[in-house]
Amino acid sequence: MTLHKAQLGRWLEDFEIGDVFQHPFGRTISEADSTWFTQLTCNTNQNHFNAHLAESNPITGGRIIVNSGFTVALVLGLSVIDMSQNAVANLGWTDIKLTHPVYVGDTLYAESIVLDKRESKKRPDFGIITMKTRALNQDGDEVVSYKRSVMVPKKTSGIGQDYFPAAKNGPLELPADVE
Repeated sequence: MTLHKAQLGRWLEDFEIGDVFQHPFGRTISEADSTWFTQLTCNTNQNHFNAHLAESNPITGGRIIVNSGFTVALVLGLSVIDMSQNAVANLGWTDIKLTHPVYVGDTLYAESIVLDKRESKKRPDFGIITMKTRALNQDGDEVVSYKRSVMVPKKTSGIGQDYFPAAKNGPLELPADVE
């Protein structure tokens, strides 16, 4: 029997320049997602919530368009499992490009490529990864892209490791009737 310890994410040693990560989750955007995000951020552009007004928008073909802030945040979230699950700090985003409209009902997928990797000059147990991330909709259209830098720990830091509590009543064991 093998124990697979609780662990998510990667450490500095796990990244190499040129590595491409196709992030495993896709996410379909609901009307509630778009509306709530728009309200929470006080975005008053009616193209995000007024179907009647959106009918006159020649860019969106008359459809309500998803708030671009939500799109960027969702794509970031989709990339976390591979790129920054163990990160201790986001250091910056640059070159955000919104290249195709996103609508309610679209499903987004994300992928990232490692552009740079270096050890931190100030923190010896950490390094900095710079990546380009892009999102594709269900039809393969690129809808957004950006560069992002994060500080990630080295394995030797101990961060994100051995956090699962020991059971007071001992480890899980196979019952006697299971071979």
